Amino acid sequence: MKVYLFKRSGKISQEKEAQGKQNKTSLYLVYYFGPKEKREYEFLGLYLFEKAKTQLQKNHNKETMQLAESIKAKKVLEIQSSKHGFRSSSMYKFSFLDFFKKQAGIRWEASQSNYEKWMTVYKILLKYTKGNDVTMEAVDEDFLEGFKEFLLSDNASARFPGKKLGRNSSVSYFNILKTALNEAFRAKMLRENPSLRVKCIPGEDTHREYLTLEELQKIAKKPCENPKLKEAFLFSALTGLRWSDVTSLIWEQIKYNEMDGWSIQFTQKKTKKAEILPISEQAIKIAGIKGEDDKLIFPDLNYSAYNNKMLQEWVNKAGINKKITFHCARHSFATLQLSMDTDIYTVSKLLGHRHLRTTEIYAKVIDRKKIDAARRIPEINL
Repeated sequence: MKVYLFKRSGKISQEKEAQGKQNKTSLYLVYYFGPKEKREYEFLGLYLFEKAKTQLQKNHNKETMQLAESIKAKKVLEIQSSKHGFRSSSMYKFSFLDFFKKQAGIRWEASQSNYEKWMTVYKILLKYTKGNDVTMEAVDEDFLEGFKEFLLSDNASARFPGKKLGRNSSVSYFNILKTALNEAFRAKMLRENPSLRVKCIPGEDTHREYLTLEELQKIAKKPCENPKLKEAFLFSALTGLRWSDVTSLIWEQIKYNEMDGWSIQFTQKKTKKAEILPISEQAIKIAGIKGEDDKLIFPDLNYSAYNNKMLQEWVNKAGINKKITFHCARHSFATLQLSMDTDIYTVSKLLGHRHLRTTEIYAKVIDRKKIDAARRIPEINL
């Protein structure tokens, strides 16, 4: 990276010039980095008189330039230090809350729901710190242990003050904080990573709601206030795709060949893994008539409480009294596959899981061997 001092002239109006006011030059640092010499500017908050007339103005310009050169030299030293493994102490004074919020913003494009989780954690952090700023070096083991206790207390909920968070929500939120610390350590903004010495919050087993084949057939016959939402949900139940992947799917990603049939070639929003997912003819029928290659298959769908409400009302119309979210379609796909004796390794690959243990959660939901074993017991004459 190269650093230069940059001057930018600022013109004033004729009226102000008539009043004896002068044009001033703003001072910036410009950073050149990367193979294509990308540029970034940093305003120093310093000005020079363009046409210094008085000795006072000349002295001001001289002292300001000396200060600007000093700031530039300090920046160059910090960059050189980081290259050789040394870390500038000023990095540790950076606001952790600002860093966390920027990390949340990075996740916006990948997954809106993931971004919203990060922003929920940000709001909880604001409550935990009582609105006070926290430097990078202040985030230590005590800070993390205190945040764990806060998450499990009655005061952590960002949306509903005084309401206790669910255990698994606390697990998820604490893991997000640890992820942010991992990113900060990799960016050399922490001397050491305190999250490595702090244990995660133990989770608890929960019931993963899903729809059976019979229930899917029932809702397929019922109208939904938003027909595209209905189609997207059923498509997810037949493919196992997440909301973020279904709503970003374009026609160009649907492929066909005579040997293997239909498939989707895409990159998972969550894991960034490139996938080739075989899909059924029925899933293609639900997707509808093919549009232009760059057009969304399920357009105008936003992750919102209103859509979740419509989804629940649609399920209830079919006489199904289960609390259903869009992600339940993915659960339904997994449990259907396992109930039809698809081996767990194949199901794991279809879901795009990195680890088999993630898929084993679904095996707990519906264990065909247990069901078959229970049915093998002969009838008892009473």
